[in-house]
Amino acid sequence: MPAYAIAHLRSIDFNEDIAEYLRRIDATLPPFGGRFLVHGRRPIPLEGEFEGDLVIVAFDSLERARAWYASPAYQAILPLRTRNARGETFLVEGVPPDYRAAGLLEVKRAAVGGAASAAGQGADGR
Repeated sequence: MPAYAIAHLRSIDFNEDIAEYLRRIDATLPPFGGRFLVHGRRPIPLEGEFEGDLVIVAFDSLERARAWYASPAYQAILPLRTRNARGETFLVEGVPPDYRAAGLLEVKRAAVGGAASAAGQGADGR
């Protein structure tokens, strides 16, 4: 299942540390199959507001995304960004190519049904 590393950078101090981070980040991605989908672009808000820049890096799996973020190569440059940019960074698993939005209804129903079932059970499972 594809996965994405996403950064919403609200503010960036474009100094020499950020320049060094940008020069080095590309080399950290190929060992994990990562590639930029969006880098430093300003979204066009359609609903609500969005302040800052967006970065999206695609990976083949959540495991590979986690491995990239934890890798010595990326961890070595991470402080160059975190000291000079304010925002949120996270990983998220994508959906398969044949995914349909209505499929989420079944997942939610099963979760609610499972929770209701569990709530109706006593400590002994009955």
